[in-house]
Amino acid sequence: MLIQPSQADVRRFFCGVFAKSQAGHPLEPLETLASLWIAEHPEYHPDLSDVDEALRQMRTVDPARDNPFLHLSMHLSISEQCSIDQPRGIRQAVELLARRRDSLHDAHHGAMDCLGRMIWESQRAGRMPDGAAYIACVQRQATRD
Repeated sequence: MLIQPSQADVRRFFCGVFAKSQAGHPLEPLETLASLWIAEHPEYHPDLSDVDEALRQMRTVDPARDNPFLHLSMHLSISEQCSIDQPRGIRQAVELLARRRDSLHDAHHGAMDCLGRMIWESQRAGRMPDGAAYIACVQRQATRD
């Protein structure tokens, strides 16, 4: 079954993880993974520190500013994809890119570009996402950097 949390659910989740980690409370496994990516992005900490403000900001779109909740969600998605190697080959492609860039974090950012492109093309064409094209995109980044 595919779980599709709402935008508000995603914001509550990341703000809750940030609050728990700041308070030193125990974290569930997914929260632990999220907290590691949150730690990699201190520029997002102010956005995560006030859940009510985060929920109010859902109505505001600033194209000049990254959406920290989308960004962190993509880190979690790529982490999960790699952990189960789905689509098949994504783990190897991200690992290759991480070695090439000498950073898993930077590799995730490269994979995000590919993931975003795959989703956009899928939605535009009204078809299922093309996992092979996604993996090929990540592999190309690893060979051209």
